[in-house]
Amino acid sequence: MKKTSLLLICFFVLCSLQAQESRPIVTGVPFLMVAADARAAGLGDQGVATSADVFSQQWNPAKYAFSEDAQGLSISYTPYLTDLANDISLGQLTYYNKINEKSAFATSFRYFGFGGIELRYTGDPNEAVREVSPNEFALDGSYSLKLSEKFSMAVGARFINSNLKVASEEVDARAAKSFAVDVAAFYQSEEIAYQDFNGRWRAGVNFQNLGPKISYDNDDMSSNFLPANLRVGGGFDFIFDEYNKLTVSAELTKLLVPTPPGIGTPVDGNGDGDYDDPEDISQQQATNNGYQKYNDIGWFEGIFKSFGDAPGGFKEEMKEVTYSLGAEYMYQDSFAMRLGYYHESPEKGAKQFFSLGAGFKYNIMKIDVSYLFSASKIKNPLENTLRFSLTFNFGDKYETY
Repeated sequence: MKKTSLLLICFFVLCSLQAQESRPIVTGVPFLMVAADARAAGLGDQGVATSADVFSQQWNPAKYAFSEDAQGLSISYTPYLTDLANDISLGQLTYYNKINEKSAFATSFRYFGFGGIELRYTGDPNEAVREVSPNEFALDGSYSLKLSEKFSMAVGARFINSNLKVASEEVDARAAKSFAVDVAAFYQSEEIAYQDFNGRWRAGVNFQNLGPKISYDNDDMSSNFLPANLRVGGGFDFIFDEYNKLTVSAELTKLLVPTPPGIGTPVDGNGDGDYDDPEDISQQQATNNGYQKYNDIGWFEGIFKSFGDAPGGFKEEMKEVTYSLGAEYMYQDSFAMRLGYYHESPEKGAKQFFSLGAGFKYNIMKIDVSYLFSASKIKNPLENTLRFSLTFNFGDKYETY
């Protein structure tokens, strides 16, 4: 694919203009927050409290301890910004192994490629064209352990590499690197007999992407917070008979990143109506001072600040919480239909969409697909995009109670 740098600049400028109307929280390596698997995507980008599957690494690795299959391998593919280009995509490879009835380990590799970007520095048609291929990736590992028959916990580690800079004689194009950890927990009840059906409760929590800021220039002013977040969710299985099951679930997500300061307030020190005197602070200076203080916040301190630093108080803090609702109908554990809804406040990014999904299982192989319909005035980069996941489960079976 051939793209000019001007095209990308226009795209990001439009995104910035939209963001200026609100106060969204911007982080580095945002690809870590994109649903890489079609099952979670079909449920409105949620997975912290759904049943265990191969894709649990991204959502809640503690679920692996409740897996019914001894081993699993999955490959996922997600086209990105399809209206802008045809070679920007997110891919993920995941593997887990259940060591015994109580513990499991998993690893995954997530790769986000921007395709080939054509660079032109002048308007000369005879200029030699230079093409670069920016990319980002994350390599994960996790270990989960059942602490009781109904409860498990997990820890995960993540190495992050972001190679987005374009090298030149003046610019060093070394990739930015960081690491992060996850701490997760999962609860799954036994199957309970109600009057007209059986049921099972689930709940999950995951502190995700906790780690140092990522920087391309080894400079605090250019460093970015990782997308650290807290996921909390719950779900319930309506088990009507051995063939039919309906699961409903909900999930809340809160970025554990401080709220940016926005536009500063000027100070007219002597009250003469202008801001040219030494004791005055112009709006630009006030804005710069605010961002200087923001950049001085450490990642660990930022986690605690994120719960109470919004300029609009508690009302704005609540707007920084996104929620998703999902439903999954399963027939004979071989065919699934999914429906989901995701909501983000218009002042914090305005990502709102409905999603549809389906899954088909034959023997050890399962195929999942999903499709997204935007419900926001701001275009979603995954709008009208099909996502695919291919899963293989093999090895011994572990019975669930």
